[in-house]
Amino acid sequence: MSSALTGLLRYPIVQAPMAGGVSVPQLAAAVSDAGGLGFLAAGYKTADGMYQEIKQLRGLTSGPFGVNLFMPQPDLADPSAVGVYAHQLAGEAAWYGTELGDPDSGRDDGYEVKLAVLLDNPVPVVSFHFGCPAPDVLAALARVGTTTMVAATTPEEALAVQQAGADAVIMQGVEAGGHQGTHRDSVETDGAGLGLLALLARTRETVHLPLIAAGGIMRGSQIAAVLAAGASAAQLGTAFLATPESGAALIHKRALTDPLFVRTELTRAFSGRPARGLVNRFLREHGPYAPAAYPDVHHLTSPLRKAAAKAGDAQGMALWAGQGHRLARELPAGQLVEVLAAELEAARTALSGPPGAAGGVAQGFLDGEVTG
Repeated sequence: MSSALTGLLRYPIVQAPMAGGVSVPQLAAAVSDAGGLGFLAAGYKTADGMYQEIKQLRGLTSGPFGVNLFMPQPDLADPSAVGVYAHQLAGEAAWYGTELGDPDSGRDDGYEVKLAVLLDNPVPVVSFHFGCPAPDVLAALARVGTTTMVAATTPEEALAVQQAGADAVIMQGVEAGGHQGTHRDSVETDGAGLGLLALLARTRETVHLPLIAAGGIMRGSQIAAVLAAGASAAQLGTAFLATPESGAALIHKRALTDPLFVRTELTRAFSGRPARGLVNRFLREHGPYAPAAYPDVHHLTSPLRKAAAKAGDAQGMALWAGQGHRLARELPAGQLVEVLAAELEAARTALSGPPGAAGGVAQGFLDGEVTG
């Protein structure tokens, strides 16, 4: 394991920070105690809300953990396009008996205040989504002993992260659930994301920082695959979403393996930024018309999503999930880390086994011993 990650985790398993109430202190503590790296999600919280969760987590575990921040977003939205989308959603608001949210509810997610809190009260790890912090921010965190990680979706973004001075890059493949962590949101790149293995291979050619692989990983054998492809660790979100410690709504957890939801899709329907979720009625009806306007659309649809969840209507919720969602297991988070670690070890053993055994299949092909 890379020196940047040594001492942070016993197993190369990182629990993804899932905003919206999923990555609660109980989940992060269970993962960290089991030997992985648990994460809190500061996105959509106030700075004080983040601080209180950090205090709670410290009371639950003595292990290392991380906190994730959303980068402030430039004001590129077309107000008229947001207005048209709001008009389209009027029927949804009437159906759920609620008002639409104010699209002008803020763009920076309290970034500067949260950063100040994390500099005054350092945590082991801070990661960033939706962009790369300035070098002086990363240097300031380094001075207080915090390891920094930044999400990237292309080799070019990863190179920018390295040049800014971060300690590690979270390489997010297109398979990942939730929001793609692109540094610049552009409709021209919609649907052009790289699969995780191709992304790792291309990034490894030019970036020398530790890579943390994210996207569709649900089994220890997949962790073994991304480690073999050049990653130092794997980040899993959907796999932990289904655990009892997760703060996700029960209806969301059940939807992961419900035969009614057969696939995922990247959509702007709920937030105005590409995010992968289970295909439901809301996504089908509104996804094609949602403007590129984050976080305006996120604020606009927030009351709708909350009302749908309260009504137990999965067809109106943002059911974020990665492509591996059907492999979700309802295991306690700590037990899931242990199972993943055992699967990882079994996969490594199989790959290093003698010819003729399970691990010697590839060599057997080369030797002409295996013919199909």
